Amino acid sequence: MSENIALVVMAIGLVFDLIGCIGLVRLPDVYNRLQASTKCVTLGTFLILIGVVIRFGFGSMGFKAILCLWFIAMTSPTAAHAIARGAHKAGFPLWSGSVGDRYAEDSRPGSDAPVATTPDRAEEVTP
Repeated sequence: MSENIALVVMAIGLVFDLIGCIGLVRLPDVYNRLQASTKCVTLGTFLILIGVVIRFGFGSMGFKAILCLWFIAMTSPTAAHAIARGAHKAGFPLWSGSVGDRYAEDSRPGSDAPVATTPDRAEEVTP
């Protein structure tokens, strides 16, 4: 019974991975592609690894799958944020149908975004 449940969970994860890969090819700009690859592929990989845990239990294989889950959960959002910020700073344009540019709004002078300061200096530090 647990093998069937594991196969279903892994198949759903594979479908999410496939949708993320299609989005990576079909979406118009780097930011939309990044969203598709990060969200769909992360969820798909999570489901595949959860299927591995269901199938093999909490032995050595299950423990390795749980470690991979933790690693993906910690690194995927951070990497996506760093790539998006780097693309924005490099000047990659948004798609013409994009609603807004939050990075540009937050980096304008006079915005409500918090400003980093050092303890020995009172002036603003630009990122």
